[in-house]
Amino acid sequence: MQIILVSDRMATARSITLTGRHLALAVTALIVTVLVLSTMFSYFTVRHAAEIRLPFLQEMLRSISLEEAAKTRDLVRENLVNMATRLGHMQAQLMELDSLGERLAGLAGVKIKDLKPASPAGAQGGPLVPTDRLDALALQHALDDLARQVEAKSETLATLENHIFDERIRKSLLPTTNPAPEGVRASGFGWRTDPFTGQPALHEGLDFTAAPGTPILAAAPGIVLSVERHPEYGNVVDIDHGDDLVTRYAHASLVLVKPGEFVKRGQQIAAVGNTGRSTGPHLHFEVRLKGVPQNPARFLDREPTAALAKR
Repeated sequence: MQIILVSDRMATARSITLTGRHLALAVTALIVTVLVLSTMFSYFTVRHAAEIRLPFLQEMLRSISLEEAAKTRDLVRENLVNMATRLGHMQAQLMELDSLGERLAGLAGVKIKDLKPASPAGAQGGPLVPTDRLDALALQHALDDLARQVEAKSETLATLENHIFDERIRKSLLPTTNPAPEGVRASGFGWRTDPFTGQPALHEGLDFTAAPGTPILAAAPGIVLSVERHPEYGNVVDIDHGDDLVTRYAHASLVLVKPGEFVKRGQQIAAVGNTGRSTGPHLHFEVRLKGVPQNPARFLDREPTAALAKR
């Protein structure tokens, strides 16, 4: 492109040749100039609107500020409402945990209040957080209170779990298995006429009539406390089941265990015989708690419950 310049001051006409490169540079310079001027205008008008005191600028800035503030409030409120909703769900779950704890305590035969750790009055439940005056501070307080409740309930359920576990162990060690399932119950626990003297005497165990050699089984797991030959009990085995609970198996013809040996529930430990002070082949079975004889029938009649607890 050529541009011819003609003027009265010039003796001759001059021509200027513009190439594509010149045009590109000109366009670029124009765009840069417009951008710089726009930026400077925006900066000075926005930054110094208060000093300039242009009504339309101040109104524009006020509108922008109010819009941003409204968006921020809506976002914060939405987040707080969501957190409050989650808090409500967690409080409902805590109530379900309370109900579960009550049911478990009932099954364990204990009172839930006896297991709860000390806590300030009114710790049950949670604070009401109305949505019309919901704020971060109230929500934080509610969450802190909820955390304390969770900790307290966790301790309560842990204590209850330990109690149930201990109770299951205790039941698993009770002598509830029939020591002579092939025998027949004969003389029971309590006062009776002595078969040798004919006088009233206390029978401290339960007799099972059975053929000689019939297996005698351990009524519960435990450690063999002693094996001896006694003038009245004959060949007798004592098994320690813990907590001062001991079972005794007397008049055996054969003993298959040794002192200190661990025996399982239902394991054969001896065979029925007629040794000691006996009128015929039978098993004399005793249960002693702290050395005091107990009625064995009270334990043997609980066999279904013990079997369920064992499973």
